[in-house]
Amino acid sequence: MKLVILDRDGVINEDSDHYIKSAEEWQPIPGSIEAIAQLTQLGYTVAVATNQSGIGRGFYSLDMLAAMHEKMNALVQAAGGTIAAIHYCPHHPEDDCGCRKPRTGLVRQIEQTLNTSAQNAWFVGDTLKDIEVARRSGCRPVLVKTGKGMATLDTLESLNTPHKHNPFEDVTVFADLHGFAAFLTEQSKGIM
Repeated sequence: MKLVILDRDGVINEDSDHYIKSAEEWQPIPGSIEAIAQLTQLGYTVAVATNQSGIGRGFYSLDMLAAMHEKMNALVQAAGGTIAAIHYCPHHPEDDCGCRKPRTGLVRQIEQTLNTSAQNAWFVGDTLKDIEVARRSGCRPVLVKTGKGMATLDTLESLNTPHKHNPFEDVTVFADLHGFAAFLTEQSKGIM
């Protein structure tokens, strides 16, 4: 199984420092829905791993989260794609759970749901937590510049000094999810 794991906020949909609290507030980043459809059509299984501490903080309910995911799934399906699994961490950061990224619980849940290994899967995110969980899970980390991606890129660049480990070494960077899907499309042409 060819697996791609996506973070949600800042990768698929527009992010907000005030949290995305309803289906109305959930707005896709231009090109992201088409990118998921493109990945599906390339034969990739697409899963989502997302921290949703807004639930633990009392900002929105599980029903509201379900409505956001119904909207996301409907848009992806209308574009000709499929999201095979969505796993989320609903906990408050202080709950010390095993599923909040950068811990690997969400990736392990995806492996169990899809009966596959995430080893060498692509993991696309916009934060250092996404890069870290990708590394810890044996995935290939991808950073997109949407959402918090530009700030993350600035942080990585500030860590890149001549005498330290290069934090970019295993991270592939794209402008957005659409750019990543275009890259995999080009790669697939080379294989065929």
